[in-house]
Amino acid sequence: MPGTLFLLPVALGPADSDALHPPATLRTTHLLRHFVVENAKSARAELKRIGHPQPLQALDVRELPKTPTDADLSALLAPALAGQDIGLMSEAGCPAVADPGALLVRQAHRLGIRVAPLVGPSSLLLSLMASGLNGQSFAFHGYLPVKEAERAAALRELEKESRRFKRTQLFIETPYRNQAMFAALLAGLSAETQLCVARELTTAGEWIATRSIASWKKSEAPDLDRRPTVFLFLA
Repeated sequence: MPGTLFLLPVALGPADSDALHPPATLRTTHLLRHFVVENAKSARAELKRIGHPQPLQALDVRELPKTPTDADLSALLAPALAGQDIGLMSEAGCPAVADPGALLVRQAHRLGIRVAPLVGPSSLLLSLMASGLNGQSFAFHGYLPVKEAERAAALRELEKESRRFKRTQLFIETPYRNQAMFAALLAGLSAETQLCVARELTTAGEWIATRSIASWKKSEAPDLDRRPTVFLFLA
């Protein structure tokens, strides 16, 4: 019988692992010997932080290529086809959500390998929970365009869609461009649109606020520079 591909949530930042991962998730992770990860160095640091009982050098930790082929994905899943369980780890949060690990999960389904998601932190769901915006209809859009004119056009379209469907729009930005994104939101969205800024969730720097664009313009801008942030708005 094939093994199982376990999807292992990773802490969003420096935090107490016991507060973020249920005991069942930790127990399962501690039993695994094979891992597919974005970055081997940071994955080993996370495994050490959560107290994996085996020496790190004894674990099979393989990196997912930036643009994997079907052959690459099948090779990474070879231990599961041989009956061994595998853990898939993102850099932070839940694997396969806003994460290239989704390609490995898809290949596992093609090969008849059981996929088992485990409980842990997700910045997207945590920010939606805390926003007070519509949790019945929402969409995640990843990264918006970097160029100013294209980004402004994208925001206008997303605001129209949000207003039409009463849909919460979620997206993220490369942390060093957060300040520019925040400024673009204030400049491009309507005064009554509700904007939530959710920074460094589950860490000591956690800060979450939801205000209208008009109210944000009257407030001191939050410090978002190089600090992981989720942006959400509802028109």
